[in-house]
Amino acid sequence: MLALVLAAINLRPGITSFAPLIERIAEELSLSRSVISLTTALPVLLMGLLAPLAPRLAVRFGLERTISLCLGLIGLALLLRLFGKSAPVLIGTAAMVGAGIAVAGPLLSGFIKRYFLEQMGKTAAYYSLSMAVGGTIGVVLTAPAAELLGQRWTWGLAFWAIPAVLALLIWWRLPNQSEPAVESRAGLPWREPRAWLVSIYFALQAGLFYALATWLVARYHEVGFSLLQSNAFFSGFMLIGLPSAFIMPWLAQRFGRRHLLMACCGVLATVCLLVIAWLPQVNPLLVCMLLGVALNGTFSMSLVLPMYEANSPLAVSRLTAMMLCTGYCLACFTPVLTGLGRDIAGDYREPFLVLATMSAAMSLLALRLAPRRDLSAATTP
Repeated sequence: MLALVLAAINLRPGITSFAPLIERIAEELSLSRSVISLTTALPVLLMGLLAPLAPRLAVRFGLERTISLCLGLIGLALLLRLFGKSAPVLIGTAAMVGAGIAVAGPLLSGFIKRYFLEQMGKTAAYYSLSMAVGGTIGVVLTAPAAELLGQRWTWGLAFWAIPAVLALLIWWRLPNQSEPAVESRAGLPWREPRAWLVSIYFALQAGLFYALATWLVARYHEVGFSLLQSNAFFSGFMLIGLPSAFIMPWLAQRFGRRHLLMACCGVLATVCLLVIAWLPQVNPLLVCMLLGVALNGTFSMSLVLPMYEANSPLAVSRLTAMMLCTGYCLACFTPVLTGLGRDIAGDYREPFLVLATMSAAMSLLALRLAPRRDLSAATTP
């Protein structure tokens, strides 16, 4: 469990740590918003493109050893950000972080299925909570860390190599297990309609999260709030998501109506995004916190879906790989398009209206993901 929690914590700070510094970095390096958004969009794209490699690497090297190598790659990328005062280094390290997350993410779902089958809902709650914690502390602590380290934002970004190295030390000591030969020949479930429903739902919620992780602070700063206030609103968005990320998977397993919970979260997110687009001065902290409850809830429950849809650890990894591949390949465009929309429209109102439309579509899709009785009965403890 310690290994799982430490690995999950390291799957987000390498991306979210850019949010509180993105305007400062763009100004100092004279980069446009669409270019600097590649620090978020590129890892998300690679998290999609490289996810199908995860099951193959697990078959070849073992699930535990492959995850260890991914944590090592993430740690190296974050250390290289010490030399990040150039766009190629920043974008290159973002690509390395994305590659490490791409392979580790699907395999961690299989890890849960292998070792925590009788406590899958509870363990998935800890897993999603740990990811939310990692994403949140990446936002909340990066700017203070940069200030404490002599106001050097490169050091603030590189600070997150420390937990990555700690996680690597734990994972390297875990026993490595090989996968069954029969399962090693199976591919991703591209021909299964339900797998596509899961993947598209994940794409919508991931696209919303990464667009907001990149531009929510900028939206509030644009309408007159100070940068400190805008970061406080975003911190509220991330912090309130911690209990939501833990509680939602537990509720989904406890009451067996996860599709209704996901739909309700989508409706709440839609309302909040409309308020941010049209009435950003109205209770911004409350609106951001409600939005955090909604999107962290949908994210944590989307991570649980493959664990209930597939019957073995490697099958879970394969469905998760397809979900992440499809989802992140589509989601990576939302930060770039949101920034581009801002450059074209002159403000963030229109891009945030588009995000609200995506959230509404996510709510409708959630209703199509009602649990299948046969599989749910077979997999739910």
